[in-house]
Amino acid sequence: MSTSTPGGPLTSERILEAAEETLRRFGPAKTSVVDVARALGVSHGSVYRHFPTKADLRDAVVDRWLQRMHPALAAVADGAGQAPERIRLLLWTLAETKWTRAQDDPEFFAAFAELAEDARTPVVAHIDFVVEQLTRVVAEGVERGEIASRDPRRTALAVFDAMAKFHNPAARAAWVRPEVDESFANVWALLRDGLLPRDSG
Repeated sequence: MSTSTPGGPLTSERILEAAEETLRRFGPAKTSVVDVARALGVSHGSVYRHFPTKADLRDAVVDRWLQRMHPALAAVADGAGQAPERIRLLLWTLAETKWTRAQDDPEFFAAFAELAEDARTPVVAHIDFVVEQLTRVVAEGVERGEIASRDPRRTALAVFDAMAKFHNPAARAAWVRPEVDESFANVWALLRDGLLPRDSG
């Protein structure tokens, strides 16, 4: 039997929306399941029926935030154009989305960044997803003769790691524009030269 509230049936999505707003207002250290339940007008037991532990709720908040980026990243990977440019655009989309959200919603992004440090499962799943998209593009580039790589997945991992300061929330203090845009362009130029076949110039 579902629990009803003035806003309708209590769903996982409504709980996560309330959790985001509560985190935005109070931060992770001062946000409890009771606070989230109070914001929804339900008992904390009702929240626990959807998320058995506080850690489960926090992981779900992180996962929901990260999942929002995946459709745009997959669209870039599936798009047209040469592989090196699609890799650049995929990395740019990943980074610029986080830069924008950090600027437009700093309170929640700070809370998200803190939660993400402990939320290993959703973060690993997100990294796996991004690397999978990069791997597909690298492999396609190898087939077309646009990229030199003996192991597309290892290449994708190396590229992802090399660009970490542009997409890892732990490095958000350095996301100052326009400096970060220029830094991104410089690092990408170096990576691109390493990805191109030697006879590409």
